[in-house]
Amino acid sequence: MSDYREVDDNDITGGSDNGGANAAGNSETGNIQNSGKAGNSKHDSDEYEKVCYICHRTESKAGKMISMPGNIYVCTDCMQRTLDTINGSGMSYDDMIKNMNIPNMPNMNNLNGMMFGDFMDNYGTPDRQKVKKKKEKSEPDIDLKSIPAPHHIKEKLDEFVVGQDKAKKVLSVAVYNHYKRVAENVDDVEIEKSNILMIGPTGSGKTYLVKTLARILQVPLAIADATSLTEAGYIGDDIESVVSKLLAAADNDVEKAEHGIIFVDEIDKIAKKKETRSRDVSGESVQQGMLKLLEGSNVEVPVGANSKNAMVPLVTVNTKNILFICGGAFPGLDDIIKERLNKQSSIGFNADLKDKYDEDKNLCDKVTMEDLRNFGMIPEFLGRLPVVCSLQRLTKEMLVSILKEPKNAILKQYKKLLAMDEVNLEFDDDALGIIAEKAIEKDTGARALRSILEEYMLDIMYEIPKDGNIGKVTITADYINGKGAPRIEMRGLEVPLIGSAGA
Repeated sequence: MSDYREVDDNDITGGSDNGGANAAGNSETGNIQNSGKAGNSKHDSDEYEKVCYICHRTESKAGKMISMPGNIYVCTDCMQRTLDTINGSGMSYDDMIKNMNIPNMPNMNNLNGMMFGDFMDNYGTPDRQKVKKKKEKSEPDIDLKSIPAPHHIKEKLDEFVVGQDKAKKVLSVAVYNHYKRVAENVDDVEIEKSNILMIGPTGSGKTYLVKTLARILQVPLAIADATSLTEAGYIGDDIESVVSKLLAAADNDVEKAEHGIIFVDEIDKIAKKKETRSRDVSGESVQQGMLKLLEGSNVEVPVGANSKNAMVPLVTVNTKNILFICGGAFPGLDDIIKERLNKQSSIGFNADLKDKYDEDKNLCDKVTMEDLRNFGMIPEFLGRLPVVCSLQRLTKEMLVSILKEPKNAILKQYKKLLAMDEVNLEFDDDALGIIAEKAIEKDTGARALRSILEEYMLDIMYEIPKDGNIGKVTITADYINGKGAPRIEMRGLEVPLIGSAGA
């Protein structure tokens, strides 16, 4: 193990999809790797900190490092403890060298006449890890002019996401205000961040909205799953792992990570467990552990790993300027809302029928903090998520639009696949309506569309490449209902071929 450990840019989760900005660092990293040795280039000393070989603390925490051959650095504390141990044991340095037995290394007795530096050159040093220095802020890292206005953000979201106008407005305003808060340091009024809680049925577009937002803004974004989080000391991911993912998305740049966005999916899975006598290590304890992250605090997170251990260095990340977006389906929340609404008077002229809300598909629009507390979320956790928005359950018309309208619509994907075989694919409107109805029956939202289309397109994708004379295939309602076959036209009919997915 050495003072630095390099991480290949291709191994770090980032890029345009996650909002990571890796382009600026590629050329710099290449210079370091091509130099052959760490610490020899001016760029190394300017951009990266030295890490102690023994305690793995950075130079900013441990102080000035002692340079040793083989690109190894040791802090003064570890060096002093090592010398004290040798002096206290009564063993001479020569005896210690003879008795050393290092796995996968040659016998130390054979090193007579060989310098330690030559030995490291011959046998190499372990991998190195980059730890970027914190730069002194001379000017704001975020330029407010480069952040699009809320209406522009919503226009971009409309190109990929159908419906959910309220959720798109909430996200657009929250992100814009977040970066205004980061870019402008206001002394007289302290602006607090507004973390967001998204509630909606499965397949309504919660995760897809955040992923699309990341592509639009090109800012560091990490998507974490709350189902694997547990209390510290138990099997599972520690709570700080969500910040580790953001640090990796920001190319291990602490400054960029502190201005990023974290989306914690499946947040309803950490609700307080009911009627249990065992310790709730993956429920209420996780909510309590996340309080400091949502509020804003200094958190020590490992570099290049999801859990803390003695083999990786730690860096401090301040979560004060990180925007947290939490999302979950909250199954069973409808029954809690319905029970609260039915508590009104059931006798007299103003009585409500108990089945009044049974047919209401968007009961989540009426959610209150009381309903979420009854679901199992603790009040301290909800207090740090002041903005609550609900996503509507997808209707038949919305599902048909999802099939056709977005830039990467499912139908456009299939049309592009068959266009590579020079075949034109068409869908009748009645067929699309039947597909949407089947998706509603499955009750899994937009995810059901893909599975239904895969079922009906299997034979078509298998048979079409057999005959090179087929020019056009039309999916009819009878074929979806199982009463007929798709309509096929041969090339002799001069059917125009499509050349792109959007044709």
